[in-house]
Amino acid sequence: MAHALTVPADHPAFAGHFPGAPILPGVVLLDAVVQRAPGALGDVRQIASAKFFSPVTPGESLVIAYARTAGAGLRWSIACGSRKVASGTLVLAT
Repeated sequence: MAHALTVPADHPAFAGHFPGAPILPGVVLLDAVVQRAPGALGDVRQIASAKFFSPVTPGESLVIAYARTAGAGLRWSIACGSRKVASGTLVLAT
């Protein structure tokens, strides 16, 4: 399962993060991951892990991919082309 996401250059999170060299805050990426998580598998109960590898700048196109793990886990990753942006695991309510 995968979802496309383009971060508009005028996204309000860029305003103060950081002036002159805007990058998207990690919390905005996590919100996108949770909001787009496959609902048929269950509601998100917890963000079990998250690692950020590369900053996201205005206008970049991202792909959020999901893969089911054992139990109530859902592994996710975010990429911009071949560049790995972030990855982690969600715990779903069963």
